[in-house]
Amino acid sequence: MRTAIATEIPLTAPVLQEIRGFIVENFLLGNDSGFDNGESLLESGIVDSTGIMHVVAFLEERFAITVEDEDMVADNLETVARIAAFVERKRALKNAA
Repeated sequence: MRTAIATEIPLTAPVLQEIRGFIVENFLLGNDSGFDNGESLLESGIVDSTGIMHVVAFLEERFAITVEDEDMVADNLETVARIAAFVERKRALKNAA
């Protein structure tokens, strides 16, 4: 059983929904199967390892963040919820600079 990631930065619904929408459109051909935002994208077969690079390119372009090599870990990119939390952290760091 997976537990939710504790984060000091609250997830905003628009970020979560944009990421989910991108995944649905690009990997599920627009058919939202009702997968859980906490479900592993890789383990469920929704996204493969090459697809993760496509997701990263989307995140960098859409949210104006830079995904470093050290950011490419499951803690940041495994689920829609983790991706959204990662984006929020990156945006907060960028805004604080």
